Amino acid sequence: MRKEIKLALVYRDMWQSAGKYVPTVDQLCSVAQPIIDMGCFHRVETNGGGFEQVNLLFGENPNVAVRKWTQPFNDAGIQTQMLERGLNGIRMSPVPLDVRKLMFKVKKLQGTDISRTFDGLNNPQNLEPSFRFAKEGGMIAQGALSLTYSPVHTVDYYINLADQYIERGAEEICIKDMAGIGRPASVGKIIKGIRERHPDIIIQYHGHSTPGFSVASSLEAARNGADYIDVGMEPLSWGTGHADLLTIHEMLRDAGFQVADINMDAYMEVRRLSQAFMDDFLGAYINPTNRRMNSLLIGPGLPGGMMGSLMADLEKNVASLNKWLTKRGKPNTTEDELLLKLFNEVKHIWPMLGYPPLVTPFSQYVKNAALMNVIQMTKGKERWSMLDENTWGMILGKSGSLPGELAPEILKMAKDQNREFFTGNPQDLYPDQLDHYREHMKENGWETGKDDEELLEYAMHPQQYKAFKSGEAKIKFKADLASRKSKLNAPAATSEAPIATAVAPANNSPKALNLEVNGQKYHVKISYPGQDNTAVNTVIDPQGPATLPTTNNDADSKFVLAPLEGKFYLTKETSEKGIKVGDQIQKGETVAYVEAMKVINAITADDSGTVAEIMVNHGDEIEEDDQLIRIV
Repeated sequence: MRKEIKLALVYRDMWQSAGKYVPTVDQLCSVAQPIIDMGCFHRVETNGGGFEQVNLLFGENPNVAVRKWTQPFNDAGIQTQMLERGLNGIRMSPVPLDVRKLMFKVKKLQGTDISRTFDGLNNPQNLEPSFRFAKEGGMIAQGALSLTYSPVHTVDYYINLADQYIERGAEEICIKDMAGIGRPASVGKIIKGIRERHPDIIIQYHGHSTPGFSVASSLEAARNGADYIDVGMEPLSWGTGHADLLTIHEMLRDAGFQVADINMDAYMEVRRLSQAFMDDFLGAYINPTNRRMNSLLIGPGLPGGMMGSLMADLEKNVASLNKWLTKRGKPNTTEDELLLKLFNEVKHIWPMLGYPPLVTPFSQYVKNAALMNVIQMTKGKERWSMLDENTWGMILGKSGSLPGELAPEILKMAKDQNREFFTGNPQDLYPDQLDHYREHMKENGWETGKDDEELLEYAMHPQQYKAFKSGEAKIKFKADLASRKSKLNAPAATSEAPIATAVAPANNSPKALNLEVNGQKYHVKISYPGQDNTAVNTVIDPQGPATLPTTNNDADSKFVLAPLEGKFYLTKETSEKGIKVGDQIQKGETVAYVEAMKVINAITADDSGTVAEIMVNHGDEIEEDDQLIRIV
């Protein structure tokens, strides 16, 4: 009898590997039945990863989305699966243990059957609680091996790693080829080795198509004992996504495997609806580059799931860098030029950082470190002159031990900055906090929700949840979408200048602007009619730190400037207290943070003094070189 290979549709990952967002709950519900009607899927990836966070970002409740989206598959007997990041849960930074435990309870009650759990460093110690909590919550605990290609990531390394996962409670194994750079023969050898040691374990292969190996790898996986193959489908297959259902289906049948028939009428309906979602708004957040396969990624090994956000970020990075270059009369750069420099820098620094598998969040850390190196070196500064706090946490062992050795210059840099290495259990660094978040919700008058699901979202994504609850997230999303659609539909430029129209200020109207007139720079605070405030123009010396006009009593004021664009925060956690007016600060002291490219960067003071004014609000978007804090 022919061996049966079952197929899993990674519908959530399809979207997030292509762009920034996922479909709305109404869109997801409309496509669920056609996916079921296709008749060829035994599993569908519905949520996890960045799903909940991106729902918050465009102003929707992720709990509503998960419950409604999983229900049709539950009713049809199709298993639903989610992706979770072990120590980091479903966010980019470590999560307290009690929050992790609540997550599995909530997600199972919302309709998710399988938890695909991975750790960015393949650390079994970090994954053991996830396996335990998943089973306690009624979910299937699937342990994912984050596949990469390096001198330390050998076939034997992965076979032995699977042994450790299973020993610690994993009920299934996933080969997570997140960058699609697993060489097909090696993928087959890994699966064969696991199958020989564990004849009854379910093995699932997940491979992105970016550099082109995934079709051959899927065949090798099936021939060597895999039970499930993850697939994508048009219009989001290939590129930074996954191999297409039709290709994998026909290849497996030709190779002699038994696979379920495809209802092509339903297939075309899913394809049509997915394209309609792109035409609606999701296409505005998908860079065309992500729809192409790219063999250059064999070298840096960056994962497909990250390339969607990378290309969105790169657009902003190029614009910001070109502003800096233009001010100094230097030639501008392009996205392609910056991307190639980034790829080369990733290849250069990855071994220096100890070969962390390039998977969330460590792919972002390595990519961000590389990108900041490229930008800083373009500006004439040294490599490593700006290294974010998340990457330092990885270097210092706060997420577990790295598979390779750190370069001597990294060790020296840590010593010079008096940073201490950590060798204990990473979870011990993040004490329980559910009671703290529960109390905050009570103070805000927020309900903790059915099965404490709202409490979970707040504890998992506090800043984004606040913006969602206030309505700020939806306002910003709609404004950003309108801007993007306007640019896409903009007519050709004319010689006539637009006529300015006076409008009533919205709640999110700008409070200040940086302007340049005839070479003189100004920081302008804006006054609106009917508001009790006074407009003040602050002159910015283009040759040095910002100062107030000499006619002002604060002639010696200096400013903390934004080191890069992103979102401004006074604190990293809700439990922390930020600086306030009147505080004394020292040169080199961390005074605030900027979240950029999914990591937290410390903002330090270049001068000592007294905080005279905090010029932006917690959560505001800031641009590079914006004045943030005035010091006297």
